[in-house]
Amino acid sequence: MKVLVSGLLNVETTVSVRGFPISYYPIDYPFFGINSNVSGVGFNIAKALTTLGDAVKLVSCLGRDDEAGRILEQLKKDNIPTTHIRQCLKSTPVSAVLFDPEGRRQIYCDLKDIQEQMVDPDELKKALKNCDAAVLCNINFNRELMKAAKQQGILTATDVHVLGDINDDYNRDFMENAEILFLSDEKIPCAAEDFIRQIYERYHNSIIVMGMGAKGAMLFDARVGTAKVIPAYTNGKIVNTIGAGDALFSAFLHFYVKDRDAEAALKKAVIFAGIKIGYNGASIGFCTEEEVRNAESGING
Repeated sequence: MKVLVSGLLNVETTVSVRGFPISYYPIDYPFFGINSNVSGVGFNIAKALTTLGDAVKLVSCLGRDDEAGRILEQLKKDNIPTTHIRQCLKSTPVSAVLFDPEGRRQIYCDLKDIQEQMVDPDELKKALKNCDAAVLCNINFNRELMKAAKQQGILTATDVHVLGDINDDYNRDFMENAEILFLSDEKIPCAAEDFIRQIYERYHNSIIVMGMGAKGAMLFDARVGTAKVIPAYTNGKIVNTIGAGDALFSAFLHFYVKDRDAEAALKKAVIFAGIKIGYNGASIGFCTEEEVRNAESGING
């Protein structure tokens, strides 16, 4: 599969904490509990898809600082092209993630001035034409690119993450133009299926998937017209749930584009995400397609 991925790149620091809420103490020593990696939704998805065997074209913005140099070097190591990455920011985005022994996390994301940037869709039309799908994260510079991809008849996919209102002003452009829409159940105001149906009645997305953490993921396929929960997968090892949603999203798209079977794709995606959370870091722990299929064979006996 050839896919254009457009989204955030940053340097992420994860910090192991004793639990939430965090009590005050002047210093702690979480030995091997603090790690720094290249991350960001755009990077996580690009790396996951590359690991699964897809050809990725990555679009994003960076600064001209040490963090940008680190990100570009990591992209080269991971065989992810940097052709469509502009170094136009005042500083490169960074994030800090606190996580506890149960896998719960609290994220602090400093976007710098990335929300003020724009990407000219005309410059990327050639790149879009050669793609099987366009993954466009819900960041401001993707608004026009999302519309352009849809107009060109390319499969569009986005993840709006935490959503509490189907009429959310910030995410409306993304929900209106996404054929495949992902979100989390963390802030939904009603039952999961009711909320998904409200989204469908408003935006008529072909596929809606709601990540539900330890409960798995709920799939709504407009062709079938029913919602179904796919249970979560775990091999008994949960270290950090950060990036689980990106993993679920990436793997679903990979397997769905191959076979156009939404339920089968989501079953494989929960395995991919379940394996990934056994590692510390949003961009760490992605497995290959063969490993997913082997794990699925084990489940099916």
